[in-house]
Amino acid sequence: MKLPRMAATALAYLVAVALAGPALAQPVKNIVLVHGAFADGSSWAKVIPILQSKGYNVTAVQNPLTSLADDVAATNRALALQNGPVILVGHSWGGVVITEAGMDPKVAGLVYVAAFGPDSGEAVGDLGKAYPPPPALAAPIVDKQGFLSLSTEAVVKHFASDLPPAEARVVAATQEPINASAFAAKVSAAAWKTKPSWYIVSKLDGAIAPDEERFFAKRMKATTTELNTSHVPMLSQPKAVAAVIMDAAEKASVHSDEAPH
Repeated sequence: MKLPRMAATALAYLVAVALAGPALAQPVKNIVLVHGAFADGSSWAKVIPILQSKGYNVTAVQNPLTSLADDVAATNRALALQNGPVILVGHSWGGVVITEAGMDPKVAGLVYVAAFGPDSGEAVGDLGKAYPPPPALAAPIVDKQGFLSLSTEAVVKHFASDLPPAEARVVAATQEPINASAFAAKVSAAAWKTKPSWYIVSKLDGAIAPDEERFFAKRMKATTTELNTSHVPMLSQPKAVAAVIMDAAEKASVHSDEAPH
């Protein structure tokens, strides 16, 4: 009589495993990267191959930087193309974009890289007033249409100060100007209130005060990493940045039966 009882127990176990299978947590495999002001998608060029080599599906959004609404729309288009859950990553101004675009149900977690993390109803232009003015933005170049860009000197000395000068000059040459009016736009929702968040503080940042970054990280209760970097850690320490993104992808895993389609 022992054999049938053991067989029944084994069968019950296998059935339980089979039923539980669809609910097992799965790591997120889609990464969407959102660049900041004075940059374009190439700012992620060192992080992308690291993530791809680990099997992640990576998309770098090309924000027009014409308005918050336009940048959110560009990010939403990228999210719509993803098959399954997503880790949404934002650098600098891109943090504002992911704060709103992150409300998309496909987004399983948020990673802020030396980025703004506003609350609903807050505008970036107002957030930094309590902190020392960033040297990188001391003398922006403003064109007739109201778009801001940075001088090569500002990029080399303050924006990307821990890159070799030749590399920093490439950052200056490929920068995309941002419409100054974007900094007055207020986010309508803050995804970090409902989504798990990670934050990379750049301790040598010359574009956003490091203490302001710490404020954002603490307010959103983010898993925080501090790096000895300038405003562009994804270029100066891409392995460290990729590691945080992969940690988010692993920890923000979702149940396969709950994954958005």
